[in-house]
Amino acid sequence: MDFIVSSGALLKNLQLVGGIISTNVVVPILENFLFELKGNTLTITGSDMETMIKASMEVQSENSEESGSQLICVPSKIFMDYLKNLPEQPLHIKTHPEDFSIEISSNSGKYKIGGENGREYPKEAEAEDLNTFSIPSSILTEAISKTIFATSTDNLRPAMTGVFFELNEEGITFVATDGHRLVKITRTDIDCPNEGGIIAPRKPLQHLKNILPDDDSLLKLSYNKTHLFVENNQIKLNCRLIDGKFPPYRAVIPAENPYALLVNRPDLISCLRRVSIFASKSTQQIVFDIVGSTINISGQDLDFSFEGKETLACQFNGPDMRIGFNGKLLIEMLNNISGDDLKLELSTPSRAGIYKPAEQPENTDLLMLLMPLMVGLDNND
Repeated sequence: MDFIVSSGALLKNLQLVGGIISTNVVVPILENFLFELKGNTLTITGSDMETMIKASMEVQSENSEESGSQLICVPSKIFMDYLKNLPEQPLHIKTHPEDFSIEISSNSGKYKIGGENGREYPKEAEAEDLNTFSIPSSILTEAISKTIFATSTDNLRPAMTGVFFELNEEGITFVATDGHRLVKITRTDIDCPNEGGIIAPRKPLQHLKNILPDDDSLLKLSYNKTHLFVENNQIKLNCRLIDGKFPPYRAVIPAENPYALLVNRPDLISCLRRVSIFASKSTQQIVFDIVGSTINISGQDLDFSFEGKETLACQFNGPDMRIGFNGKLLIEMLNNISGDDLKLELSTPSRAGIYKPAEQPENTDLLMLLMPLMVGLDNND
């Protein structure tokens, strides 16, 4: 393997892949990048056994006429640390198959690191019996952003630690829940091949959100019973799906919440951030007292005699109501809803509140649900 490459372009592609490499690997070879050179195309691979990602880039190969591909494993940490401290310049990289060493020549010096046999790197998952459809990159990244925060961290309930992709003839729905909150976003402008559902793990989705472009370029999504495959013209990612049945989420969404409250979302977030400072650190409880066209928002910590209260203007078509929510979870939810005006649908203080943007974007239906907290007598005036 003998090629010349821009140091900046190489670092950028390594960063696309490197986020998936774990610091505590079970298989030592996974601490490496896999470099595969075929003609003038360098493909860089990283894996943590459950997820594999590949990034391709063009280089100037000294042996571009050779048939077949050349493989070598390159230690990820030392190579990334070196490139981060190197000004933009051409690099000449040459490998020695007899001992798998890697020689790097820059404008100012020469370096040598030890690699490993690329043939021993784990193989890519086989893409068989696939269902495939296309989705704009911006739609997928938005769906991940608006759902991933609501996934569970409880490994005893693995199905809830990922995002559920539900596909049908009406489009695609992304759902996440941790048992306290639920997020559902439906896109009706995506043509799905078959009805069904898959659960994608949180870690590869987080990585996709970080590396995919926020534009209308098309991604190819494919899936079978065990794996999800995501591909564009530069990146290929595959990950093992979560094996399990997603909870019947529709059953927890109230069929009828007749009372609607409209409030300015940025104002509500600012208010919650201030009041939550005075709330109990154990329950994070924030109380909404809805009276006429105002919301009295309060939090208190009896152990330290802390208390905070603020009032916001709103529009409400129901009876006066007192309902409590976890302020920390609520702020996180509201930060993932767009627009200035927020709609909160309510029924009774013991039933979940449904949060939506007052105006939904075209072809989009976003719903966020938060279970209420029982408002104790200690909170009564």
